[in-house]
Amino acid sequence: MSGREVITLSVGGVRFVTRASTLQQFPESRLARMVNDDGREFKLVNGEFFVDRDGALFSYIMDFLRTLQVSLPTDFSDYQRLQREAEFYGLYPLASLLSQEHLLKPRLEVLEVRFSLQEMQAFFRIFGSCSTTIEALAEQITVFTGQQSGQGWNSPFPSQKPLIPLPLERPSHHDMVFLCGTEYSAGDQFVARYVSIKPDNRKLINGTNVLGLLLDTLLKDGFRLISTRTVASEEKVECYTFERMKRAAGLAIMVNQTPGSSGVAQARRSQVQKGK
Repeated sequence: MSGREVITLSVGGVRFVTRASTLQQFPESRLARMVNDDGREFKLVNGEFFVDRDGALFSYIMDFLRTLQVSLPTDFSDYQRLQREAEFYGLYPLASLLSQEHLLKPRLEVLEVRFSLQEMQAFFRIFGSCSTTIEALAEQITVFTGQQSGQGWNSPFPSQKPLIPLPLERPSHHDMVFLCGTEYSAGDQFVARYVSIKPDNRKLINGTNVLGLLLDTLLKDGFRLISTRTVASEEKVECYTFERMKRAAGLAIMVNQTPGSSGVAQARRSQVQKGK
Protein backbone atom coordinates (compact mmCIF):
# COMPACT_ATOMS: atom_id res chain seq x y z
CA MET A 1 0.00 0.00 0.00
CA SER A 2 2.91 2.38 0.52
CA GLY A 3 3.18 2.95 -3.24
CA ARG A 4 -0.39 4.24 -3.66
CA GLU A 5 -0.90 8.01 -3.88
CA VAL A 6 -4.66 8.00 -3.30
CA ILE A 7 -6.18 6.33 -0.24
CA THR A 8 -9.84 5.56 0.37
CA LEU A 9 -11.17 5.13 3.90
CA SER A 10 -14.58 4.07 5.15
CA VAL A 11 -14.93 5.52 8.63
CA GLY A 12 -18.09 4.38 10.35
CA GLY A 13 -19.68 3.98 6.93
CA VAL A 14 -18.64 7.45 5.69
CA ARG A 15 -16.28 7.37 2.71
CA PHE A 16 -13.20 9.62 2.50
CA VAL A 17 -10.73 9.90 -0.38
CA THR A 18 -7.40 11.63 0.22
CA ARG A 19 -3.72 11.60 -0.63
CA ALA A 20 -1.39 9.27 1.20
CA SER A 21 0.83 12.26 2.03
CA THR A 22 -2.09 13.88 3.87
CA LEU A 23 -2.43 10.90 6.19
CA GLN A 24 1.35 10.88 6.67
CA GLN A 25 1.54 14.43 8.07
CA PHE A 26 2.27 12.97 11.52
CA PRO A 27 4.45 9.87 10.98
CA GLU A 28 3.84 8.49 14.48
CA SER A 29 0.05 8.52 14.10
CA ARG A 30 -2.05 5.43 13.45
CA LEU A 31 -3.13 6.81 10.08
CA ALA A 32 0.47 7.21 8.92
CA ARG A 33 1.33 3.71 10.09
CA MET A 34 -1.71 2.41 8.22
CA VAL A 35 -0.46 3.93 4.95
CA ASN A 36 3.08 2.67 5.58
CA ASP A 37 1.87 -0.88 6.27
CA ASP A 38 3.26 -0.61 9.79
CA GLY A 39 -0.06 -1.37 11.47
CA ARG A 40 -2.68 -4.09 11.03
CA GLU A 41 -5.47 -2.42 12.99
CA PHE A 42 -7.53 -1.39 9.96
CA LYS A 43 -8.87 -3.96 7.54
CA LEU A 44 -8.54 -3.47 3.80
CA VAL A 45 -11.91 -4.32 2.18
CA ASN A 46 -12.34 -3.98 -1.60
CA GLY A 47 -9.45 -1.54 -1.77
CA GLU A 48 -10.76 0.64 1.09
CA PHE A 49 -9.53 0.84 4.65
CA PHE A 50 -12.36 0.19 7.08
CA VAL A 51 -12.16 2.17 10.34
CA ASP A 52 -14.77 1.45 13.00
CA ARG A 53 -14.94 5.01 14.38
CA ASP A 54 -17.19 8.08 14.15
CA GLY A 55 -17.37 9.19 10.50
CA ALA A 56 -18.90 12.60 11.18
CA LEU A 57 -16.10 13.57 13.58
CA PHE A 58 -13.48 12.18 11.20
CA SER A 59 -14.35 14.95 8.73
CA TYR A 60 -12.81 17.42 11.22
CA ILE A 61 -9.78 15.15 11.54
CA MET A 62 -9.35 15.26 7.76
CA ASP A 63 -9.75 19.04 7.68
CA PHE A 64 -7.00 19.34 10.28
CA LEU A 65 -4.65 17.03 8.34
CA ARG A 66 -5.24 19.03 5.15
CA THR A 67 -4.83 22.50 6.63
CA LEU A 68 -2.95 21.97 9.92
CA GLN A 69 -5.53 24.29 11.47
CA VAL A 70 -8.40 23.76 13.87
CA SER A 71 -11.47 25.70 12.74
CA LEU A 72 -14.85 24.41 13.90
CA PRO A 73 -18.45 25.48 13.12
CA THR A 74 -20.04 28.06 15.41
CA ASP A 75 -22.55 25.47 16.62
CA PHE A 76 -19.96 22.75 17.35
CA SER A 77 -20.11 21.32 20.88
CA ASP A 78 -18.47 17.84 20.81
CA TYR A 79 -15.01 19.00 21.89
CA GLN A 80 -14.40 16.07 24.26
CA ARG A 81 -15.52 13.46 21.73
CA LEU A 82 -13.37 14.99 19.00
CA GLN A 83 -10.42 15.11 21.42
CA ARG A 84 -10.95 11.42 22.14
CA GLU A 85 -10.94 10.67 18.39
CA ALA A 86 -7.72 12.67 17.94
CA GLU A 87 -6.09 10.67 20.73
CA PHE A 88 -7.23 7.40 19.15
CA TYR A 89 -5.56 8.30 15.85
CA GLY A 90 -2.42 9.40 17.68
CA LEU A 91 -2.82 13.06 16.66
CA TYR A 92 -1.72 14.39 20.03
CA PRO A 93 -1.03 18.00 18.92
CA LEU A 94 -4.66 18.20 17.77
CA ALA A 95 -5.85 16.63 21.01
CA SER A 96 -3.83 19.21 22.95
CA LEU A 97 -5.47 22.10 21.12
CA LEU A 98 -8.93 20.62 21.61
CA SER A 99 -8.29 20.45 25.35
CA GLN A 100 -8.08 24.26 25.26
CA GLU A 101 -11.75 24.47 24.41
CA HIS A 102 -12.08 28.13 25.42
CA LEU A 103 -9.79 29.17 22.55
CA LEU A 104 -11.91 27.44 19.93
CA LYS A 105 -15.42 28.38 20.98
CA PRO A 106 -17.10 31.21 19.04
CA ARG A 107 -17.68 34.42 20.94
CA LEU A 108 -20.90 36.37 21.24
CA GLU A 109 -20.51 39.88 19.84
CA VAL A 110 -22.92 42.61 20.99
CA LEU A 111 -23.49 45.93 19.26
CA GLU A 112 -25.78 48.78 20.37
CA VAL A 113 -27.10 51.68 18.29
CA ARG A 114 -28.52 54.72 20.10
CA PHE A 115 -30.55 57.23 18.09
CA SER A 116 -32.27 60.48 19.05
CA LEU A 117 -33.97 63.34 17.22
CA GLN A 118 -33.53 66.92 18.39
CA GLU A 119 -35.27 69.51 16.24
CA MET A 120 -33.69 69.17 12.79
CA GLN A 121 -30.77 66.98 13.81
CA ALA A 122 -30.36 63.29 14.49
CA PHE A 123 -27.70 61.98 16.88
CA PHE A 124 -26.14 58.51 16.63
CA ARG A 125 -23.90 56.57 18.99
CA ILE A 126 -22.71 53.06 18.14
CA PHE A 127 -21.08 50.91 20.82
CA GLY A 128 -19.65 47.45 20.16
CA SER A 129 -18.01 44.76 22.27
CA CYS A 130 -15.54 44.08 19.43
CA SER A 131 -13.27 47.00 18.57
CA THR A 132 -12.38 45.57 15.14
CA THR A 133 -16.05 45.66 14.13
CA ILE A 134 -16.28 49.30 15.19
CA GLU A 135 -13.13 50.09 13.21
CA ALA A 136 -14.57 48.43 10.11
CA LEU A 137 -17.89 50.25 10.53
CA ALA A 138 -16.09 53.57 10.98
CA GLU A 139 -14.47 53.02 7.58
CA GLN A 140 -17.92 52.52 6.03
CA ILE A 141 -19.54 55.65 7.50
CA THR A 142 -18.66 59.13 6.24
CA VAL A 143 -20.21 62.42 7.37
CA PHE A 144 -20.18 65.34 4.90
CA THR A 145 -20.86 68.95 5.79
CA GLY A 146 -21.72 72.06 3.78
CA GLN A 147 -23.85 75.21 3.83
CA GLN A 148 -27.19 75.57 2.09
CA SER A 149 -30.13 77.96 1.94
CA GLY A 150 -33.58 77.15 3.25
CA GLN A 151 -34.41 74.72 6.01
CA GLY A 152 -35.88 71.34 6.78
CA TRP A 153 -34.99 67.73 6.23
CA ASN A 154 -35.92 67.84 2.57
CA SER A 155 -33.85 70.84 1.48
CA PRO A 156 -32.37 70.29 -1.99
CA PHE A 157 -28.91 68.78 -2.20
CA PRO A 158 -26.43 71.68 -2.60
CA SER A 159 -24.73 70.36 -5.70
CA GLN A 160 -23.23 73.74 -6.47
CA LYS A 161 -21.24 73.74 -3.24
CA PRO A 162 -18.69 71.04 -2.43
CA LEU A 163 -19.26 68.94 0.66
CA ILE A 164 -16.43 68.45 3.12
CA PRO A 165 -15.96 65.06 4.84
CA LEU A 166 -15.77 65.20 8.64
CA PRO A 167 -13.96 62.73 10.92
CA LEU A 168 -16.20 60.65 13.15
CA GLU A 169 -16.02 61.31 16.85
CA ARG A 170 -14.42 58.30 18.56
CA PRO A 171 -14.67 58.49 22.38
CA SER A 172 -12.98 55.07 22.61
CA HIS A 173 -11.98 52.06 20.51
CA HIS A 174 -15.41 50.57 21.18
CA ASP A 175 -17.73 53.39 20.11
CA MET A 176 -18.34 56.21 17.66
CA VAL A 177 -20.61 59.27 17.56
CA PHE A 178 -21.95 61.24 14.60
CA LEU A 179 -24.97 63.35 13.61
CA CYS A 180 -26.86 64.42 10.53
CA GLY A 181 -29.43 67.07 9.64
CA THR A 182 -29.31 70.86 9.63
CA GLU A 183 -28.59 73.58 12.14
CA TYR A 184 -29.00 77.36 11.90
CA SER A 185 -25.90 79.30 10.84
CA ALA A 186 -26.63 82.91 9.87
CA GLY A 187 -29.33 84.64 7.87
CA ASP A 188 -31.05 82.01 5.77
CA GLN A 189 -27.94 79.82 5.74
CA PHE A 190 -27.90 76.41 7.38
CA VAL A 191 -25.09 73.98 8.06
CA ALA A 192 -26.09 70.62 6.65
CA ARG A 193 -24.59 67.25 7.56
CA TYR A 194 -25.10 64.26 5.29
CA VAL A 195 -24.25 60.65 6.07
CA SER A 196 -23.04 58.04 3.60
CA ILE A 197 -22.73 54.34 4.50
CA LYS A 198 -20.81 52.10 2.09
CA PRO A 199 -21.52 50.31 -0.16
CA ASP A 200 -24.58 52.58 -0.58
CA ASN A 201 -23.58 55.71 -2.52
CA ARG A 202 -26.34 58.02 -1.27
CA LYS A 203 -25.70 60.99 1.00
CA LEU A 204 -28.63 61.11 3.41
CA ILE A 205 -29.64 64.04 5.61
CA ASN A 206 -32.85 62.66 7.12
CA GLY A 207 -32.02 60.93 10.42
CA THR A 208 -34.75 58.31 10.05
CA ASN A 209 -33.43 57.35 6.62
CA VAL A 210 -29.88 57.11 7.97
CA LEU A 211 -31.10 54.91 10.82
CA GLY A 212 -32.89 52.59 8.41
CA LEU A 213 -29.79 52.25 6.22
CA LEU A 214 -27.55 51.65 9.25
CA LEU A 215 -29.79 48.91 10.66
CA ASP A 216 -30.05 47.26 7.25
CA THR A 217 -26.24 47.34 6.91
CA LEU A 218 -25.80 45.60 10.26
CA LEU A 219 -28.36 42.92 9.40
CA LYS A 220 -26.57 42.21 6.12
CA ASP A 221 -23.29 41.91 8.04
CA GLY A 222 -24.62 38.98 10.07
CA PHE A 223 -26.03 40.73 13.13
CA ARG A 224 -29.54 40.01 14.38
CA LEU A 225 -31.74 42.49 16.21
CA ILE A 226 -32.54 41.17 19.69
CA SER A 227 -34.19 44.17 21.37
CA THR A 228 -35.42 47.73 20.93
CA ARG A 229 -36.22 50.11 23.75
CA THR A 230 -36.58 53.76 24.59
CA VAL A 231 -34.06 54.98 27.11
CA ALA A 232 -35.74 56.99 29.88
CA SER A 233 -34.27 60.50 29.89
CA GLU A 234 -35.24 64.10 29.23
CA GLU A 235 -34.80 63.42 25.53
CA LYS A 236 -36.10 60.14 24.17
CA VAL A 237 -33.26 57.95 22.90
CA GLU A 238 -34.09 54.85 20.91
CA CYS A 239 -31.77 51.94 21.60
CA TYR A 240 -31.31 49.00 19.20
CA THR A 241 -29.30 46.00 20.42
CA PHE A 242 -27.78 43.46 18.03
CA GLU A 243 -25.76 40.29 18.48
CA ARG A 244 -23.94 37.74 16.36
CA MET A 245 -21.74 34.74 16.94
CA LYS A 246 -18.22 35.53 15.80
CA ARG A 247 -16.18 32.55 14.69
CA ALA A 248 -13.09 31.94 16.78
CA ALA A 249 -9.73 32.29 15.10
CA GLY A 250 -8.28 29.05 13.81
CA LEU A 251 -5.37 27.55 15.73
CA ALA A 252 -2.50 26.37 13.57
CA ILE A 253 0.01 23.59 14.14
CA MET A 254 3.56 23.92 12.84
CA VAL A 255 5.07 20.60 11.73
CA ASN A 256 8.79 20.00 12.17
CA GLN A 257 10.00 18.80 8.79
CA THR A 258 13.75 18.96 9.42
CA PRO A 259 15.84 15.91 8.42
CA GLY A 260 15.82 13.23 11.03
CA SER A 261 12.78 14.68 12.73
CA SER A 262 10.33 12.30 14.33
CA GLY A 263 7.58 14.22 12.57
CA VAL A 264 5.80 15.16 15.76
CA ALA A 265 4.25 18.60 15.46
CA GLN A 266 5.88 21.36 17.42
CA ALA A 267 3.75 22.91 20.11
CA ARG A 268 3.53 26.39 18.62
CA ARG A 269 0.13 28.01 18.29
CA SER A 270 -0.71 30.87 16.00
CA GLN A 271 -4.04 32.51 15.38
CA VAL A 272 -5.36 32.49 11.85
CA GLN A 273 -8.42 34.66 11.18
CA LYS A 274 -11.19 32.65 9.55
CA GLY A 275 -13.74 35.32 8.99
CA LYS A 276 -17.11 36.32 10.77
